[in-house]
Amino acid sequence: MTHAPGKAHRDGISLFELTEMFPDEEAAVRWFEGVCWPDGRICPRCRGENTRETPRRKPMPYWCSDCKSYFSVRTGTALECSRLPLRKWAFAIYLVLTNLKSVSSMKLHRDLKVTQKTAWFMIHRIREAWADDNDTFDGPVEIDETYMGGSISNMNARERIALRRSGKDNKTIVLGMKDRPTNNIQAQVVEDASRYSLWNVIAKTIQEDAVKYTDEHSSYRGLSNHRAVNHSKEEYVRGDAHTNGIESFWSMLKRAHKGTFHKISPKHMQRYVNEFAGRHNIRDLDTLNQMQYAVLGLVGRRLMYRDLIA
Repeated sequence: MTHAPGKAHRDGISLFELTEMFPDEEAAVRWFEGVCWPDGRICPRCRGENTRETPRRKPMPYWCSDCKSYFSVRTGTALECSRLPLRKWAFAIYLVLTNLKSVSSMKLHRDLKVTQKTAWFMIHRIREAWADDNDTFDGPVEIDETYMGGSISNMNARERIALRRSGKDNKTIVLGMKDRPTNNIQAQVVEDASRYSLWNVIAKTIQEDAVKYTDEHSSYRGLSNHRAVNHSKEEYVRGDAHTNGIESFWSMLKRAHKGTFHKISPKHMQRYVNEFAGRHNIRDLDTLNQMQYAVLGLVGRRLMYRDLIA
């Protein structure tokens, strides 16, 4: 999904104001329908407009006469099959967006009065809003890689033994790129920090003729229009060459890792990275527009619990 055009004046919404916006489930349904169907109700399956309300809104609130199927505003989104009230989903989206270091499933479980398992699944569904943020950067672009994961010394004996036997590192490598003109960020989990792995992601994300700023890592040597600073010699800025912007993003992600989540599975690392990059890229929109952006990002997505834990 492409980013919302332009920059809006950032206008926050307090939790009290949010409660007034969504006093009941009916208000939440109207809001979700207004976001997903701004020009009037359409069938999410066939895109037909020949729809009507169903008696007593069962088994679903609407019927499409074109494709002969029932539907609701949840149909065809990451919220499909969820039995939770849309009011709780609105509050969950608000909490995820307004907390810079995100929100843990334990906090969401307490705030929304749902089980921790349900809260964990909710947050992962919300992260689907940023799963396809893959704009191409024209540059100049800052590029840097970071290593996510706890210290081996903090593992118990069983975990350390298992790690040694697997022959794997306990760190997950993430490559980040920040486009200076737009301040947008893209970040991708990579298998290793080899030239092949890093260049493969860079080629898909950054225009070849864009100016690229990195540190002295050997895997970046040979990039076109490349400028590097040598951190090992305490050189952090040389003219326009530096990676301070993307390193600031790493700082926020790692503070959340330690302070909010405590532990992130390598299996789900990309989902967390998507959330933080996505929230960073819409930070200049007001809160309501951020929420609308996230809801639209859920359209066309589907995440089943069995797939998440497989």
